[in-house]
Amino acid sequence: MLMKDSLQDAAAWFKLLDGEQQERVQRDVSITHYPAGAMIERKGEHAHAWLGVVSGLIKVSVGNSDGKVASLMGVPAGGWLGEGSLLKNEARKYDVVALRNTSIARLPDQTFNWLLDRSIPFNRYLLHQLNERVGQFVGKAESDRLLAPDARVARCLAELFNPLLYPSRNMRLDITQEEVGYLARISRQRANQALSKLESAQLLKVEYGALQVLDLEGLKRYGQ
Repeated sequence: MLMKDSLQDAAAWFKLLDGEQQERVQRDVSITHYPAGAMIERKGEHAHAWLGVVSGLIKVSVGNSDGKVASLMGVPAGGWLGEGSLLKNEARKYDVVALRNTSIARLPDQTFNWLLDRSIPFNRYLLHQLNERVGQFVGKAESDRLLAPDARVARCLAELFNPLLYPSRNMRLDITQEEVGYLARISRQRANQALSKLESAQLLKVEYGALQVLDLEGLKRYGQ
């Protein structure tokens, strides 16, 4: 697949650029493939690129010296992250780990800043993404403290289908029950129970290694 085709599929912002800007992005961006469990970016390392998930699924998490790990969010194909570290020219504040075989696009910081200086549509896209991300983290803080595990799983899945953060052509996502557990911070068995309840409520359909969302708004409201 040509780089332009990969970007058309995995970067909703790419089509907002003019011809010169698209050509530079195609020239500068790189794609790296990672096996499941691989560390993609490590907390404390200086950020040199904007990250995009071309295929696969990643987990953004933080940990401490005692080995405790807290998942902050999952990012499926089509999602981009790390703009905050680039805008502030600082080190990453989290680890980025591949939950399954994953391809990551890296747009160098020089090109990222070049687009900021030249593209109003790109700036507007980033503003919408940052605003949506703030709302996502506010909602996650609420669900972690106030909601039962079933509702946390529902919210976690709804986040993965956010049309602004992770544009997708359909409502099906390749994700296992174990991966759902990682993202919702519960065991695989408890994730399986939650998915069964959500399926009984006709909010989603569980497939082998995948989920089909039937009612996204219902997932967002579940447990309220």
